[in-house]
Amino acid sequence: MIRVMVVDDHPMWRSAVAGDLQQAGFEVVAEAGAGDEALRRAEASRPQVVVLDLQIPVLGGVEVTRRLVETDPGVRVLILSASAEQVDVLAAVKAGAAGYLVKSASREDLFDAVRRTADGDAVFTPGLAGLVLGEFRRLSGGSSRVEEPVAPQLTERETEVLRLVAKGLSYKDIAERLVLSHRTVQNHVQNTLRKLQLHNRVELVRYALESGLDDAEET
Repeated sequence: MIRVMVVDDHPMWRSAVAGDLQQAGFEVVAEAGAGDEALRRAEASRPQVVVLDLQIPVLGGVEVTRRLVETDPGVRVLILSASAEQVDVLAAVKAGAAGYLVKSASREDLFDAVRRTADGDAVFTPGLAGLVLGEFRRLSGGSSRVEEPVAPQLTERETEVLRLVAKGLSYKDIAERLVLSHRTVQNHVQNTLRKLQLHNRVELVRYALESGLDDAEET
């Protein structure tokens, strides 16, 4: 059972989201209505996924995301916000958010996003994934490309998976493309994160883009 914490300053909305998640089989271990409260309760309850609104009092969602990830690199933050503005999305992702949904998403979309986020996938409301990848490409465009696109300690399969991560494919899509199980793809990504000393898929995408893997030919 996936352990989830819900953070939103609107009590009725927060309770509704928590109730929906519980009915869907998730374990809601904590709720919070402000940033400082969220940090305290996350430390006490150790959720796997934090469903977090950006517009919360005391610290704010971006700063809470940054502190959560710094304190526990294993926690996954899924933003659930009314805003789909580029500045908000990019600020959240750069702070370490693993995914971003707008509040107009369906309950089924939320459930799927929480499951995928817990699995280590990067989940975005349709249209936002391209925005994030585009920004990473812009940021990496001015950097010098390394001669070897991948650190030599990565295996050929890990490099292949990393190349597809850089292209924005989900774990499910990568598994289908390479005829692997979803769990095998996850294991390759986790091994790659460990070898490169990175913390999450967002950092992995940035590394892959800076290495030029999104432009590399697939083998």
